[in-house]
Amino acid sequence: MRIAAAQVRSPWLDPAAGVEKILDYLRRAADQDVDLVAFPETFLSGYPHWLSLTGGAAFDDPRQKEAYAWYLDAAVELDGPQLKVIAEAVRDLKVFTYLGIAERAGGTVYCTLVALSPEHGIAGAHRKLVPTYEERLVWGAGDGHGLRTHEVGGVRVSGLNCWENWMPLARQSLYAQGTGVHVSVWPGSTRLTSDITRFIAREGRVYSLAAGAIISYDDVPAGFPFKEELAAHSSGYDGGSAIAGPDGRWIVEPVSGEERLLVADADPAFLAGERQNFDPAGHYSRPDVFRLQVDRRRLSGAEFTE
Repeated sequence: MRIAAAQVRSPWLDPAAGVEKILDYLRRAADQDVDLVAFPETFLSGYPHWLSLTGGAAFDDPRQKEAYAWYLDAAVELDGPQLKVIAEAVRDLKVFTYLGIAERAGGTVYCTLVALSPEHGIAGAHRKLVPTYEERLVWGAGDGHGLRTHEVGGVRVSGLNCWENWMPLARQSLYAQGTGVHVSVWPGSTRLTSDITRFIAREGRVYSLAAGAIISYDDVPAGFPFKEELAAHSSGYDGGSAIAGPDGRWIVEPVSGEERLLVADADPAFLAGERQNFDPAGHYSRPDVFRLQVDRRRLSGAEFTE
């Protein structure tokens, strides 16, 4: 099984350009016989990076409201035209794809990791359980509906968004479903991926693939309320995509500042061998002592208000 992380520069708040870039890298992945490729967190249509540099928590601030309106407008819907085009390419190129999107649902944006299958189209859509710190100013809280594994070429695969990869029970809910390749997606930073990628690989005895974006403030569109303030800063979103094997060793160390496709071969036999002395959801799980219950309902606004 061949896996890949697409470390690409994000066309910020430009869904049309984002779709074209995704299609380009899907073709590159197919040309290299990749079975699974992952794109960064909210790659389509962008990470809300303005918040930490512009006083995003200022209450009732008119420019922050305007910025959110821009962000909401650029977000995409699960049944929208952008994902339809991408799903068709996934089907034609036969590359299972994890894609981070800013998902619009009414007036709310969710940080969602979409699993696109060549056979089934959108096979899953996992909304980030807990947006991190200032992300809570623009993203709604997710649910357990998307905490599911998928089969790719006889191997179970899974994925989580950014810091929810540090949530022990979220990881365990996927280990318990037999995942062999775990995908973590990030806004893009070597400081975010250097520890957790290898940690997950060794804890879960899985292939651990991290996909991070490169973000430039030069890509902020004209007219965005905080364009000038952002232009005065250097972006720290340098990628950080990486791949570790189930023994916790690097296959591809975190890559900084370079647009590229990181590719590795995942050997199911090596995966099985590493579980000989530790399997967190098998012979080292003690289900007689510990139990994990997961609510996988999709929570709508109506269910929240019952």
